[in-house]
Amino acid sequence: MDQILASLQPVRESILRFLGLEETVSEAWLWASLGCCLFLLIYLPVRFLVRRRRTKRLRSGGSPSPEAAEGESAPATEPLSTAPETAPPPPVAEEAPESLLERLRGRLSKTQNQLIGRLDQIFLRSGTSETDLLEDLEEVLVTADLGVKTSYDLLGEVQKEFSNKPLGPAELKAALRQKIGSMLEVRAPAIEPERAKPFVIMVVGVNGVGKTTSIGKLASHLKSGDRKVMLVAADTFRAAAIEQLQIWSDRADTDFVKHKPESDPSAVVYDALQAAKSRGTDLVIVDTAGRLHTKANLMEELKKVKRIMSRELEGAPHEVFLVVDATTGQNAINQARTFHEALGVTGIVLTKLDGTAKGGVIVGIANELQLPVRFIGIGERVEDLRAFDADLFLEAIFGESDKGWVH
Repeated sequence: MDQILASLQPVRESILRFLGLEETVSEAWLWASLGCCLFLLIYLPVRFLVRRRRTKRLRSGGSPSPEAAEGESAPATEPLSTAPETAPPPPVAEEAPESLLERLRGRLSKTQNQLIGRLDQIFLRSGTSETDLLEDLEEVLVTADLGVKTSYDLLGEVQKEFSNKPLGPAELKAALRQKIGSMLEVRAPAIEPERAKPFVIMVVGVNGVGKTTSIGKLASHLKSGDRKVMLVAADTFRAAAIEQLQIWSDRADTDFVKHKPESDPSAVVYDALQAAKSRGTDLVIVDTAGRLHTKANLMEELKKVKRIMSRELEGAPHEVFLVVDATTGQNAINQARTFHEALGVTGIVLTKLDGTAKGGVIVGIANELQLPVRFIGIGERVEDLRAFDADLFLEAIFGESDKGWVH
């Protein structure tokens, strides 16, 4: 290195004499100047080559390279190719939306495996007698959380089928599908907010089932056109319940009525109905405090709220929706029974179907209590709260392929 510096020393002295600076310039400044000169000697030829390459690519109809794209664009006066302009590539077709059936089938995969998957395993065993088959079928139905009564009702129907002819796998599935379909034929009038103004929906359920979230999704589902919707925070004792419902109200762009935490829920409902009548609100959805169905005094509090609604508005509440968590299995049936006896439930909202193997609870609720399942939750998105369709549910559980149902 010392030899190189020594060899450059005469060059340095010549430059200083040429500039008339002699020794007044620091050595560091001189080396910096030499570095800049070296950079320009390298940069300018490279830039020239890049621009020349880009021009050639443009003339040949190609797209500029990533390196050339970083440089200056070619002057507008540069001649371009005179060849006919090629047609732009066709737009990439958007992926078709996932069919509702496939989406439901994916969310109900655990329930489908628990029921149909285990049925297939029974028939794979060689030498299974009719008695053994019925015993295995009983176990499958009970563990799929259809409920004891519903399971035995289905077994009785299957035994009748066996008395006529032996049943293979396909015949048994067809028989079960037909019988379960009959049990799900619990029809309820469509939700018609237009038949009363305001139309009041009272939503009940124990804590932790997703009640407040379901109310927010329900508001988005039922808010259409110029319909004015109001959410009422009558769950005044659970921590952050009011704030949570406020967020959903903001998302759905609805009116919102609340009192301070730990206020009397009946007072909140009274004020909300007065406000709804004065504002011309079309639909009122009331969030009530989560109540354990085993606590009689807490259930009495809900009865009081319902009485206030009936007193202030004839026919209210027009619907009483019970939100139950599908993952609780048989406990969901017990909850539905108790709430129905106390409040006269008109429909079930079944949440968290996408994360459980206990989706058969739908059949148990419909068969034992003759209550319609109005909505099911199959995911976290707002649109994942779906109006329940028995035929679509059966196809997702028993069907082999998509039949074309779409969003």
